[in-house]
Amino acid sequence: MQARFRSIWAQLPSKLQDALLPYAGNDNFPAMLTAAQAKSVKKTCGFDDNTLAIALLPLAAACSLAPISHFNVGAIARGESGNLYFGANMEFTNVPLQQTVHAEQCAITHAWLRGEKKLVSITVNYSPCGHCRQFMNELNSGTQLEILLPKQEPSTLGDYLPGSFGPNDLGITTLLMDPINHGYKLETTDELVLTALDAANRSHAPYSNSYSGIALLGKDGKIYPGRYAENAAFNPSLPPLQAALILMNISGGDCLAIERAVLVEGKNSELSQQSATQSTLAALGCSKFEYHTF
Repeated sequence: MQARFRSIWAQLPSKLQDALLPYAGNDNFPAMLTAAQAKSVKKTCGFDDNTLAIALLPLAAACSLAPISHFNVGAIARGESGNLYFGANMEFTNVPLQQTVHAEQCAITHAWLRGEKKLVSITVNYSPCGHCRQFMNELNSGTQLEILLPKQEPSTLGDYLPGSFGPNDLGITTLLMDPINHGYKLETTDELVLTALDAANRSHAPYSNSYSGIALLGKDGKIYPGRYAENAAFNPSLPPLQAALILMNISGGDCLAIERAVLVEGKNSELSQQSATQSTLAALGCSKFEYHTF
């Protein structure tokens, strides 16, 4: 079992411990449950979907990186596939607070990077802030996305965000998590560059058309891609580096152990992720940064 889960494990109900152990007990546990695994746990524990998601929140919160606030938030995104994706808040020292990742953003991006096409619900242990409500409003789930909190009746995003402003107001029809491929190419055989290019081609940037993607090579030898996720309100947009850090952290990697990073974006884009990415990577101790354009 990964060290981050050990301290919270004993606090879980014994039946849930037994049901989760074959999955979460593995050092390679990817902080998600497949639909089949979730079904098995629900059957063993007598849970429905919502009860299981709430029961998993302590494990999700254990993935939190909160050196500034020391306030751990966990989230569970349930996909249309039935898969459950963990998320947690992530903070980084020596960079602006705008680089912070919220737990809901983490769970959503985790699901998106794993190939989930649509979300049914988001479960979180604290009420979603306005930033997260706006971020969720970009999703193809729409305002019917279910929001679940412990000891509260289920609500929808529409309940949390009445009179919302979103992509529909700007005539945008391709929404966050819709499958897309922008089709850009680069002449290279470098795996890290190609991974970053693929991420850029799958990025969501309908307002600026400034598609960008990144790939991080961890010192564990694994590659972690990240895609830009733009928002109708602009500020809640998630940079590609944060997306890659989400996948790295949630998968059990070390965000302070990045061996090499490659950012790919359009050379004629109105926006650039280059300077912000480079400065944040430097704060994380990564000096091998490469920049490519298509």
